[in-house]
Amino acid sequence: MSKLGKKPILLPKDSTVKVDGGSLLVSGPKGTHKLMFNEKMFSSKINEKNEFEISPKNKDKKSSLMWGTYRSLINNAVLGVTKGHEKNLELSGVGFRASMKGDKLVFQLGFSHEVTYTIPKGIIVKIEKQTKLNISGSDKELVSKVSADIKSLKPVEPYKAKGIKEKDQFVIRKEGKKK
Repeated sequence: MSKLGKKPILLPKDSTVKVDGGSLLVSGPKGTHKLMFNEKMFSSKINEKNEFEISPKNKDKKSSLMWGTYRSLINNAVLGVTKGHEKNLELSGVGFRASMKGDKLVFQLGFSHEVTYTIPKGIIVKIEKQTKLNISGSDKELVSKVSADIKSLKPVEPYKAKGIKEKDQFVIRKEGKKK
């Protein structure tokens, strides 16, 4: 039995969940999110306390493995359409900076050329300073993917900690060459 799957998902007043066959439509003030789930394996209901519950139809090994996963995906969708998800990135290094040109992010990362990144639909990027980025959106998977793609443009190196990192990411520093 899944410990996480048993927990009900609290639905805020301004969000709704509609089950239509094998798809789940979650809507709220930040937008809508559509999820696909296996209706042969799971049943869902909304109880009197405005909580969404998902439970397996037959208790075999496969359904108990996926129970907590589906519950987490639905919970992330509910949180995304009500509050939203966000990631904060920092650029550290001499001359490292970011700017916006339309729907593209333009980075200067110490290369001989500028690096551009096209922002996908559904993602909002705010540049607080030239070295601080705020990535937000309603889809947690897409926000995390955009954040990972941007961080992969210039990974943090361990000697001087130059590169793109998340706000509270800890970088293990190495000692340089000794004379």
